[in-house]
Amino acid sequence: MSHSTRCARNRFCAAGAFVIAASFVAVPEARADAEGSRSVTLGAAAIVKPKYEGSDEHEVIPIPIVIPRFGEVPDDGPSAFKQFRKRVNFRGLDDIRVRALGGERLQVGAVTGYITKRDQDDGRLLRGLGDIDGGLVLGAYSGFTLGAFQFDAAILEKVTGDDSGPEFRFGVETTQQVNERTRIVARVGTTYASDDYMQTYFGVTPLQSRSSKAGLPAYTPDAGIKDVFFELGGTMDLSERWLLKAGGRYGRLLGDAADSPVVETANQFSGVLGLGYRFDWR
Repeated sequence: MSHSTRCARNRFCAAGAFVIAASFVAVPEARADAEGSRSVTLGAAAIVKPKYEGSDEHEVIPIPIVIPRFGEVPDDGPSAFKQFRKRVNFRGLDDIRVRALGGERLQVGAVTGYITKRDQDDGRLLRGLGDIDGGLVLGAYSGFTLGAFQFDAAILEKVTGDDSGPEFRFGVETTQQVNERTRIVARVGTTYASDDYMQTYFGVTPLQSRSSKAGLPAYTPDAGIKDVFFELGGTMDLSERWLLKAGGRYGRLLGDAADSPVVETANQFSGVLGLGYRFDWR
């Protein structure tokens, strides 16, 4: 697969996930007028992320924002759209959560998403190691709320493409409604990766070592804590029609992941910035 084709596919996957995510993190519930008009919010966003786990280079991925809203909003109860937002939560491209059971205090549900392909041309240390297929992610999660904090745990595994083993993700977050138009979410967490996952993304087999253009030694990492991370995001209604979403994430690779010869830096930064405009129609 050519580099341009791979980039186009990765952007399509990221765009699809962000379109879904925007629909339940960016639109205020009280936006409907008395006549229950339908609307669609259109815009664009840019995601900045490392080219691969451990890369010291970043790529910018432009993506569309499409947020439809249909039907009337009853005056005496929550909208169906609001209920949908409560059931679906976007944690990342590989971690989209859909609540199946529970409510505000306790939740159990499914996880889906997509892991993009790692190309051996994504970094100088990867050349000669071969590519790692992207694929569909499936899993499950549970969470509970205690006061102002929500604690959660999830298992995620890529089920198509190269077999890479599961990850286990743990986190805690809190949401602050700054004012009527602005909401901020802060989150900290960590990821435990299986032997297979660590070997796939951070290991170097003897065969790969012999073919490595950078002369990397063979390396066999063990299962363990892969990283810790901190995320801060916010949504702001700039006006009745314009909305702004921004977020940043800092992750730090740990243990065998940080010691891997394919890692250029253990410090991993990513972010997103998006702007949308709402159009109404009857």
